Amino acid sequence: MIRPKIPVNPLPTGLVTPLVHPTTTVEPRHGTAPACGCPQTPAPGQPTSRMQLPAVRLTPAGLVAVVAGGAGLVLVVGAVLVSMLLAVAITGASVAVCAVVLRSLLNGRHHR
Repeated sequence: MIRPKIPVNPLPTGLVTPLVHPTTTVEPRHGTAPACGCPQTPAPGQPTSRMQLPAVRLTPAGLVAVVAGGAGLVLVVGAVLVSMLLAVAITGASVAVCAVVLRSLLNGRHHR
């Protein structure tokens, strides 16, 4: 994942030529594959059918609890985000007021 990958060279014709060419050749098979004569039985200790996991069943009270929890989570996250935005806005406004005051103090000194 960290090592760089060598890209392929796209040609103007739209064909893509890889930089590494395979060294082995694949021979085509003719005919059908031989059938296995062994019986297909599961190994000992293996379950013969797929295990069913228990389904999650919500009662009406459980559904109301899940919806209320989700709504509460949305409200809490929203309140946190709004308070962070408000903190940034107040900080920006106070910095702007400080800049105006400093500018007026420095300009007042030069005019005297």
